[in-house]
Amino acid sequence: MQHLAQVNIGRVLGGPDDLRMADFYANLGRINALAERMPGYVWRLKDDTGVGAIGLHWPGDPTMNVNLTVWESAEALGKFVFQTVHRNIYARKHEFFENPSRPTVCMWWVDAGHIPTLDEAKERLDHYIAHGPSAFAFGWSDLPSAKLWQEKRCA
Repeated sequence: MQHLAQVNIGRVLGGPDDLRMADFYANLGRINALAERMPGYVWRLKDDTGVGAIGLHWPGDPTMNVNLTVWESAEALGKFVFQTVHRNIYARKHEFFENPSRPTVCMWWVDAGHIPTLDEAKERLDHYIAHGPSAFAFGWSDLPSAKLWQEKRCA
């Protein structure tokens, strides 16, 4: 059985004391708790606080924040991202994060029970940036193809 891992990174525009970031930080725990209650949720990366991963940073770039999760399916992840209150914060990401010049999100299939590492996530995102979508790493718009890659891999 395969699950879907996803990573997204971003450089926040300010810390918890920055007024521009108030809504982001005020909602972080609530949104993360919602993710954990969603059908199809498997796992998410957490720092020592157990609330989020704000205390953890992207390998090779300590200024970059990271979100790394595993879901039972693309449908489960999509429902959380686009059909819950999460979408309201997601729609405002330009208010909270620097505008990226390259992709900051990628996904890949993992065997059920596998917990991806930050180094693994970096390797996948770097590959996606350098080579585009493949069975190794892909983005939201590549999910129909990704399903075909998953089916071929599992066949």
